[in-house]
This record gives sequence, structure tokens and C-alpha cells, in this order.
Amino acid sequence: MFINFPDSGVVVQGLDQVRLPKMYRILQKYDKQKIWDIRAHVQAQLEENIQNKDWFCNKKIAITASSRGIPHIDCILKTLCEMLASWGAHPFIVPAMGSHGGATAEGQRELLKGYGITEENVGAPIISSMEVVQYGAIEGIPLFCDKNAFYADGIVLLNKVKPHTDFRGTVESGLCKMIAIGLAKHKGATAFHSLGYERFAEIIPKAAKQFLQVAPVVFGVGIIQNAYDEVCKIDVIKKEHIIEKDMELLAIAKGKIATFKFKELDVLIIDEIGKNISGFGYDPNIVGRSNSDSKEFSDILKLKRLFIRGLTDETHHNGCGIGAADVTTARCLRSIDWDVLWTNIITSTQLHGGRIPIYMNSDLDAIKLAIHTCNGIECKDIKLARIKNTLCMDKIEVSQALYEQIKDHPDVKYIEGPFDFLFDQHGDILEQYNKRLL
Repeated sequence: MFINFPDSGVVVQGLDQVRLPKMYRILQKYDKQKIWDIRAHVQAQLEENIQNKDWFCNKKIAITASSRGIPHIDCILKTLCEMLASWGAHPFIVPAMGSHGGATAEGQRELLKGYGITEENVGAPIISSMEVVQYGAIEGIPLFCDKNAFYADGIVLLNKVKPHTDFRGTVESGLCKMIAIGLAKHKGATAFHSLGYERFAEIIPKAAKQFLQVAPVVFGVGIIQNAYDEVCKIDVIKKEHIIEKDMELLAIAKGKIATFKFKELDVLIIDEIGKNISGFGYDPNIVGRSNSDSKEFSDILKLKRLFIRGLTDETHHNGCGIGAADVTTARCLRSIDWDVLWTNIITSTQLHGGRIPIYMNSDLDAIKLAIHTCNGIECKDIKLARIKNTLCMDKIEVSQALYEQIKDHPDVKYIEGPFDFLFDQHGDILEQYNKRLL
């Protein structure tokens, strides 16, 4: 469902008096360690950690693929499928993403296609279905698994391991969550979320433990990305160590997150959000606003106003995260498929994530409104930052006042500035200006 939002007719007194600050482009520095040869690394991990290779002959092996964007995921899956096939197995890919993709089999297949995960690219069938089977229960809440995966001869649990966007625990967004929610599809994800985010840290490991006792899991593959959105660790994990390894990888992943080199911000502009970037469209572990009632995100960044400009192509019009914005544009809202977004939000049970923010007719007016409503601050003193998305945190833009505050930070390097925002005749940021942020 796309909504043709009308142009905004709101009159904001004093908006014409708002002056945009001069901007600087800076480089934020993080740990650059990464895996240079993905294929060779995956092959070595499989050779080292899988001992009973003869067992795989003629076995049907399901490999999970999530809705999260993972660099080189097509190469990782292709290498995994090739290795399994060399052992005589018959691998296939199962979309394991809960209710994402509009909670339809075809929608989930399309999400994978956006990441280059096709049958041609990975060399294995993609079997996408919303059918599930129940394998257990927690406190009367049924636990489900994708039917094709559960009845395969073996399951390979593959997922990115990272801090979750809505809760804190010993395991968060990783292999155990893949079990509890990703493989559970729409029906299981809905049932699981009925317990509330505040229970996730406790019950996700319990669900994983039950699953590992009854499901034909053969091994896991945990992936960590660094602050530059590059893969820095891939571990092949024996079945009996999946839960403890998920905990270990999470601790490592938390140390790899790209964060701002400052703690207070008046206005943040995010050019694009999307499910390929984070479950909430952007990473609350960077921005400090989440879709839950958890207070544990509030100390990450003291932010007054958030302006979200648009969506990634890979999110397929799922505008999850837009509800946390203070202001956006009509253009952005018109690009959202609200059926897809609300299906996702309703499954999470956190309905405020589906709200529609105040919108303006142009980027220029949206930026001015955000500045105008930061009370008690002169335009020249506004601390404003602009990022492409929360996966691109190295090259960012900051206002002159913020630059003067952080310019001597050891992990901040000057690139260029000062310069002005550049807009087209409609008041939207010019495309050539956008490219300078990359």
C-alpha cells in the first residue's frame, strides 16, 4: 500500500529566518582489520572445523539466509554450497527472516535477490516458503521452524552477529536469534514477539537450546563486520558450541561498532535507512533511538532532532525506522509500502515504530524545521551531522560548531570545508553533493 501524501501546507513562523550552518567533511577512524580473501577463509574454516565430511554424502542441507545486508554474502554462500557439494551433499538456501519481505515467500526471495543471492549466483536452489512446524514451546508460546529446513537432513545456521537494536543480553542478534525468530517465519516471529523485547535476553537462549536438541543442525557460521562494513571475522562453529560461541562473537562485535566521536547532537540527517542496514532501518546502537522501551540506548547519543531523507533500494520500500524520525519529506513517505512496514512493526508488537513523522516538501525545509525547533540555540551554534547511513560512518559531514568541538580528537581527520549545502530548484540536496559524502 503506497500512500500519495499531499504536499505539506503547514506554515512555520520564522522558518525563513533560519540560516543553515557551514559544513565540514571529516573522517572518523576505526579498526580496519578485515578478511581479504573471503573464499579461502571460508574453505579453511570448513576444513578445520568439520571432521565428519563423509556423513554429508547425499544429504539435503538447508542453509539460512537472513534479511540483513552482509558484504560478500553471495561469495560466502557460494563457497559454502560448493564445499558441501564437494562432500556429496545437496545444499539449498532457506530465507530465514521472520516476517520481513511482507511476510510472503516471494517477498523474502526478492530480498535475497537484492543481495545477489540467487540460484545462479550461489549454485543452489532457494526454497522460500512460509510453512512452519512446531518443535517446542516456552511458557505456552509455541516455537516454530521453517518446514523445509526442519525436515532437511541437516541445517547450517548462518548469520551476522551484532548487537540487537531493541534489547541487551548475552546473545542478541546472531545465531540464537536466527533460530528463535528468523527460521520461525511470520507465524513464529509473531508468537515469539508476544512475550515482549524485555524478555528476549532470557528466552532466546532457551529457544535455541530446545531447537538444538531436536533439529538436525550440523554446524553454524557466525559473521562479524567491522566499522567500515567489511567482514572481519567468519567462524564455522560445531553444533555443541553454537550458543557459547554466539555469546563470544557478540562481545567481539560490540567492540567493532562505528560510533560518533561525540556524544551530543542537535540535528542528525540520515540520507537512507533500510532493512539491509539494520532491523530498525538504522542502527540504534549508533543513533540512540530504538523501537523498544529499553532505556539502555538513551546514553549512546543525546540527540534532539532526527531527519530521515529516504530509503535504500535493497529495503524494497520497507520504511521501518521512519517512525523514530522527528521530520522527513513527502517524497520519502511516498516511497514507503505501508503494508510491508506495518506487517513488520505489528509483528514486533512495538506499534509506535509505524508512526508517521511530521513531513515537509523539501530537504531544505526539513533541515530548517529541525534547526528551528532546537530551542535556545543560535543557528551559528547548531551541532548538526549528516551521514549516508549507519553502515557508512567513516566519512561524515558536521557543522562548523561541531567541527570546532571535535577537530582535535585523535580519531577525527579533516577532509574539506567549510562549504554550503547545495540544493536543486525543488529544495532537495543535489545529487552531485550527495556523492561527495561517499
